[in-house]
Amino acid sequence: MALKDKYIPSEAEPRLQQFWLQHRVYEFEPVSNRPVYSIDTPPATVSGRLHLGHTFSYTHPDLIARFWRMRGHNVYYPMGYDDNGLPTERLVEKTTGLTVQQLGRQAFIERCLQLSEQAEAGYQELWMRLGLSIDWRWRYRTIDERSRRISQKLFIDLARRGLAYRQEAPTIWCPECQTAIAQAELNDLARQTRFITLAFRLEDGSPLPIATTRPELLPACVAIFVHPGDQRFTGLVGARARVPLFEKLVPILSDPAVDPAKGSGAVMCCTFGDATDVAWQRAYNLELIQAIDRQGRMTSAAGRFAGLSAPDARREISEALFEQGLALSSETIEQSIRVHERCDTPVEYILAQEWFVRLLDFKDELLAAGERIRWHPEYMHNRYRAWVENLGWDWCISRQRTFGVPIPAWYCRECGETVFAEEDELPVDPLARQPRQACRCGGRNFEPDADVLDTWATSSLSPQIAGQWMEDDEGHIYGRVFPFSLRPQAHEIIRTWAFYTIVRCLYHFDAFPWREVLISGWGIAGEGMGKISKSRGGGPLPPLEMITRYSADALRYWAASTSPGKDSVISEEKIQAGQRWVTKLWNVARFASRFIEHPAAAFPPDAAAITPADRWILARLQSVIRLATANLETYDYAAALKEIEAFFWRDLADNYLEMAKQRLYESRGPAHQAAAFTLRSVLLTLLKLLAPFLPHITEEIYLGLFAAQEGALSLHRSAWPAVQPQWDDPQAERSGERLVTIASLVRRYKSERSLPLGRALDRLQLCLPLAGDAQYLQEAIPDLQSITRAQEIEVCVSEVMPDEALVADGMGVVIHENAGSQGHGGV
Repeated sequence: MALKDKYIPSEAEPRLQQFWLQHRVYEFEPVSNRPVYSIDTPPATVSGRLHLGHTFSYTHPDLIARFWRMRGHNVYYPMGYDDNGLPTERLVEKTTGLTVQQLGRQAFIERCLQLSEQAEAGYQELWMRLGLSIDWRWRYRTIDERSRRISQKLFIDLARRGLAYRQEAPTIWCPECQTAIAQAELNDLARQTRFITLAFRLEDGSPLPIATTRPELLPACVAIFVHPGDQRFTGLVGARARVPLFEKLVPILSDPAVDPAKGSGAVMCCTFGDATDVAWQRAYNLELIQAIDRQGRMTSAAGRFAGLSAPDARREISEALFEQGLALSSETIEQSIRVHERCDTPVEYILAQEWFVRLLDFKDELLAAGERIRWHPEYMHNRYRAWVENLGWDWCISRQRTFGVPIPAWYCRECGETVFAEEDELPVDPLARQPRQACRCGGRNFEPDADVLDTWATSSLSPQIAGQWMEDDEGHIYGRVFPFSLRPQAHEIIRTWAFYTIVRCLYHFDAFPWREVLISGWGIAGEGMGKISKSRGGGPLPPLEMITRYSADALRYWAASTSPGKDSVISEEKIQAGQRWVTKLWNVARFASRFIEHPAAAFPPDAAAITPADRWILARLQSVIRLATANLETYDYAAALKEIEAFFWRDLADNYLEMAKQRLYESRGPAHQAAAFTLRSVLLTLLKLLAPFLPHITEEIYLGLFAAQEGALSLHRSAWPAVQPQWDDPQAERSGERLVTIASLVRRYKSERSLPLGRALDRLQLCLPLAGDAQYLQEAIPDLQSITRAQEIEVCVSEVMPDEALVADGMGVVIHENAGSQGHGGV
């Protein structure tokens, strides 16, 4: 089909997307001899509307999928939705204004399922409109029956092998979300706070100043610690001191973890103020006093302050300390506190019965696993290593929420034994039924586990869920795609999704989940705005509106322009630049179509007809193929795009087309045939190089100009370009740069004199110091006449350049505008 006068993305892109679906262009072939390239795609968390930051990061794996598909690989590229757990619950609460207490458990779960299905339909609409080459047959949800069955089965596997355990222990607790959380779900938040120095009293009545930002924890103070090398406290270790306001005597102990330069050098240990308190309580077998409950309110241990929220208690206890002369001083300081990443609420440390997965016993193995996986960019491995090295807790895997994968366990009320569901019962909801079998003690009275699994406990099994484990008896899918080739993901979840997936695959399968990890940065809304969030909003236009305003390809161009691991400011100007490229590419293709539509343009002409400009552009093209391929093989899609973009604008559009125009407009003959062949070869190869980045416009041009002759149904099922030895000529590439230099000097000359670029010139004199170069330029005179509009070109050899010459690259150019006029000189 011929190309239309104008390319309209809003019409063409949806039509092409339906064409791809109809012709199954992106489908994985379970039974095929081709090498497999499998992608463990990030299942988007269902917590709100997708934003431009998502189109940024989700474009990156699609670039890679398209590249390897054209390299002849059988690409397995599924899509999932992470729609169980706290983020979806919070979305339902925010959207409906109702809580589980108001709706009831089952009705709330139904609302979560309904809302997540609606959100996922919107997600899929965006992914398809963006042109992601997903095989939608392998779509999954982390709350669907198969995901719940896999998650519960492998949780039981951990528990039965002693890799998961349940115990009452200090637990990180979010008072806002009302659930235990894991170390990986903590963020640091800077805030201004009050640093109060309190007057503890030794048993002899002398004061012991101790500074704190959390006076509300005084009821839970169980010890005082000093540094063993701090001379100020020599002789006090082993003594006792009285807690102000609460009058309890506590021991004074020493530990090297104390910072002598902070406050007075003595610190109070409360159960629990932070992770250090937890460590000290365990190490010194200190008393456990819980002053703050699960709702974030003071317990009876706080006496008359019981029932107050922690902030209110902080204020009232501070006032009481000052009123009674027990506070010596106070100052405002900048403090970094630990908050829950989901809601920015400061966390508490409470005693709770939770399920944990062992991590601390396997740090060496987990570090070694990180070394065996290739990270792109490589420095992102440092984040993984630092996380593992600094682990201080086992993974708390139980959550006190409603919508999630239930922990498949009951507890015998007679002997306390844990009873797990049988495999053929999975997935199971222990709150909805009792176990089939009696306890080993004979008891049949059970307490169901009311908790659900951490959402990461299920999404960390994405290789198994996405890879159809347990569903693929013949091994046509899971046996071929696992370990996956690639895990694409954002850098902030290295400590969660990447880390936990490595943990689970090592523990269950003694295997690495993937061979390589591709890390994306964030799409940032602008100066000082930071990362955009689905749940918290922010940012410019929604993605579909941006696509409607410009095109999916323009948005992909912006996304592909930033290297792996780097954040990118969302720039409408960059998206506009992408749209300008789309428009220019269409115009170049339309211009070329009249010359390359003849079947003869597909066949090489007589070698004698090939001009220096033809050899130059074809040689340049081989270099671009080589560089783009190498960059994409190492996941540097931005570097590949930069090479291709420079080739298109500078080499093809600005120079070669102008060098070839005279021959193209000529009637049929060897010179015309050479230019048409070269232009066809370059345009077709360029479309293939651009296909991963701009899949719609390249497909539309391919279907209109090349499909009938090339044979491939779709550009995206055609072969990736390979370097052609007959055109791979570094000397031709270097020599051709001389033609570009001459053209640039002439353009500059015309521009400085406000002359139209198409203005004809009477004569050019090209002055060279070496005779060897003269022969080359003599052969290139037709190319140079076409681009400079010079009626006559004279090549001369002279060691002395004329005074009026424009000089560059060791060569002089003298320009004569009109017949009989003098040459005009330099810049």
